[in-house]
Amino acid sequence: MSRHPGATVRDLLVDLYRAATNAAAPGPALAARLQKVELDPARRVWVLALGKAALPMATTAVEVLRSRGRDPLGGLIVAPSEGQSPHPLLDLVAGDHPEPGPNSLAAAEAMGATARRVRPPDEVWVLLSGGTTSLVGAPESGVTPAELRAIYTLLLGSGLDITAMNRIRKRFSRWGGGKLARALAPARVRVYIVSDVIGDDLAAIGSGPCVPDPTSAADVRTLLEGAGLWSRIPESARQLVSSTASGKTPETPKPGDQAFARVTLELVASNRLALEAAAKRAAELGLAPRVVETPLAGEASTAGASVAANLLNNCVRLSIPQPSRPQTCLIWGGETTVTLGENPTGLGGRSQELALAAARGLEGGSDGIALLAAGTDGRDGPTDAAGAVVDGRTWTSIKTRGRDPARDLAAHDAYPSLDSVGALLKPGLTGTNVMDIVIGVCGNNS
Repeated sequence: MSRHPGATVRDLLVDLYRAATNAAAPGPALAARLQKVELDPARRVWVLALGKAALPMATTAVEVLRSRGRDPLGGLIVAPSEGQSPHPLLDLVAGDHPEPGPNSLAAAEAMGATARRVRPPDEVWVLLSGGTTSLVGAPESGVTPAELRAIYTLLLGSGLDITAMNRIRKRFSRWGGGKLARALAPARVRVYIVSDVIGDDLAAIGSGPCVPDPTSAADVRTLLEGAGLWSRIPESARQLVSSTASGKTPETPKPGDQAFARVTLELVASNRLALEAAAKRAAELGLAPRVVETPLAGEASTAGASVAANLLNNCVRLSIPQPSRPQTCLIWGGETTVTLGENPTGLGGRSQELALAAARGLEGGSDGIALLAAGTDGRDGPTDAAGAVVDGRTWTSIKTRGRDPARDLAAHDAYPSLDSVGALLKPGLTGTNVMDIVIGVCGNNS
């Protein structure tokens, strides 16, 4: 194998993680698509870049326009942190994430101001990535910002997956569920999307600001009741759902609405692309990679136990005495959930919880068996870590440091347990967001 002789299993897993996030980098993928766009010299171009990948996507759009002798007429970048805009006519603002706050409200207002400047003959490039729902999170009329934040908080701890959460969130948000397309119509709108949801449901990514909303108000109530949240959301939100379901308040734009007559949608990066890149890199390093087809979903702790058992099973089943056999490498992708319950106090995220649960499953396993679980955006939950790398010694090592990993796992407090043994992975923001990746290897550490 072509690995550096001094590299550890952790080094190997981080290498594969970087290959995955680099492949999902939106800039190159977007550039390839934009180069094919036929620009009408008489049509002015606006750029709206929204989400965790907003800045690199906007930078690419500016570069492509300049390579063709053009500049954007104006636009807006809404990113998760402050930065330098790639063009003086593109304002850059930072929203709040994972829950909307004052910055999100300001970003939503800025988006409205930009949309009002767009004229019917213009063309708008909407560059969309995960995180948009919160970054431009502002409430619908009748719902206060504090009430919208309360809804987001309930949903984040509900155990619902991102698709179900966004079906609900767009109902109460100013720009979700096709409402941005309605504000931009009848201008020509090209939407380029980096997917952060299982199955790449375009209506769910960023709450589908330029996509018809297939979910009715009655559907939203059913989802909330099924999750035990209907009685817990603010009264104003219940009134909005009931009023819409009865026909007193207009529905969100649906398929066939004229708001979408001049809108095109194109996916440019996804979780699958990241998984395939990790597998390719693993093969280059002399491993035997396999991408697990079933996506990660459901409770993070349950998924962690499952992937650990799967990894151990493959390590035992495929183990043979010949030292020349390549190490097995299993790669999963998707997005799990964490059901927090009321009054949560723990610190962590879904990837950290999955990793800690996997550490329990790997306890006592052979040397060289290890697993990385991380968000491709570089940030897992409200923490500075993307996830963690664990092996058969992690669980016991945490106990040696004086923490109770079982208690921490039950309390959704994975961060301090993993931090106590240096297991956390902190790559910084990656500039993309295509859900999570889990990579497991087994074999000798040499």
